[in-house]
Amino acid sequence: MRLLICLLLPLVAIAQSDDYCFSQDNSRLQTRQFSSKTAYQIVKGTDIDKQYLVPGCQPQKMWIYHRHGTRLPKKSMINKADRVAELRDLIIANYKVAKTKPETDALCMTDLLAIQLWKWNSSITADMEEYLTAQGYEDLRGTAKLYQRYYPSVLTPTFNDTYYQFRHTDTQRTAESFRAFAEGLFGASNTAHPVEIPKQDLLLRPYDYCPAFKQVNYKGEGSEYEKYRQSKLYNDTLVDISKRLGFLYTLEEDDIKLMYDMCRYEQAWNVDRNSVWCGAFLPEQVTVFEYLEDLKYYYGSGYGFPENANLNCRLVQDLLTHLSNPVSPHVVAHFAHSTGLLTLLTALGIKKDDIKLRADNYESLTSRRWKSSLIDPFAANFVAVKYDCPAQILDREKVVFFLNQQAVQLDWCNVGLCNWSDVLAKYKDISEADCGEYFCRTGGAPSLGSGIPGLLATALAALLVYLMH
Repeated sequence: MRLLICLLLPLVAIAQSDDYCFSQDNSRLQTRQFSSKTAYQIVKGTDIDKQYLVPGCQPQKMWIYHRHGTRLPKKSMINKADRVAELRDLIIANYKVAKTKPETDALCMTDLLAIQLWKWNSSITADMEEYLTAQGYEDLRGTAKLYQRYYPSVLTPTFNDTYYQFRHTDTQRTAESFRAFAEGLFGASNTAHPVEIPKQDLLLRPYDYCPAFKQVNYKGEGSEYEKYRQSKLYNDTLVDISKRLGFLYTLEEDDIKLMYDMCRYEQAWNVDRNSVWCGAFLPEQVTVFEYLEDLKYYYGSGYGFPENANLNCRLVQDLLTHLSNPVSPHVVAHFAHSTGLLTLLTALGIKKDDIKLRADNYESLTSRRWKSSLIDPFAANFVAVKYDCPAQILDREKVVFFLNQQAVQLDWCNVGLCNWSDVLAKYKDISEADCGEYFCRTGGAPSLGSGIPGLLATALAALLVYLMH
């Protein structure tokens, strides 16, 4: 079959019209706009080699929050594979039998042929829902190797359960992500192990135990997400996609989203190959879908509701505690999920726009900071690196925050380099908070420590243990 495609594609390309052709597009910039289903390899930062060096300073500690790598879809989508095949056959019939190819913005022949030859990978079954893929494993193995290359003195190649502390949530995709990351650091035959997962994982999954967070209306009736879905722009886009695929009626939104999700997942599973379903959409149509996703995450886990900034109180305290602690662990790495990452960034005030995202300001926010495709792709990671700068008399301790291998620019830091004293002052309210009462007041769960006294107590206890050995 592959040989047949290789023989046919050059012939088809010769007969190509001026219509947009995904398979012939060498840049394919829309693949950088697939929101939380974006492939990490496509959007990761490329300037870390210029940003990690801090003259006169030595890296001492690292704190890492890593979203799991590329995964399979949920069971509900896997069970719809037959519907995707039906849509494939309908599209081919539209073009070849009904002759309803549109006069403008039609599928090019190369993309049409690719869709005709598409088949679902039958080895992917419902019992494998949300499992980490081979690409997902490589995502995490690769980030471990990259950070170790830049910070060899901190990310030492031998595992020690005092020096390193790993933790993941109770899912296959995060457990395998940890395993891949450990392999990247220590090799395939390593003895690295995570700490025990608590019954209530209030550190990495606080949203599971927060009724108030779950009750927030981020995409229901009256939400900005729903208003955007009802907008002329969005519905005209559904009409245009249906016409592009040869339909004389507007497809159900669920069908269009199914093809779009198939495009996003397949492109992330095989970064170096085209997903044939991405050819169903023009680049500008992908941009419209990206904004819908951004509204969902902005209100669901971001700055849309001020309370979202309080949800990850414990995780911020964990970051501050470990980097303030003068002794081990020197490397703390958590492997978790999208909601945790986004609420962490929101708590820290990262990627915040001056203007709120709304259903009616899509066109004026094309350069917005809150782009889930760049913030929260598969394998997204937030890394804090603590430096010691002996030549600095007043502010000897510094920190650089990285998001997906790109130094985070904060207006109260010097080109990405922050004084640790400024970090502690900036997040003083969170560090002093009782996280059990900070946002969710129904669980009564204890925080990692009640404010600064808790942070100091933790650090002093660790120091005493260190001195006794």
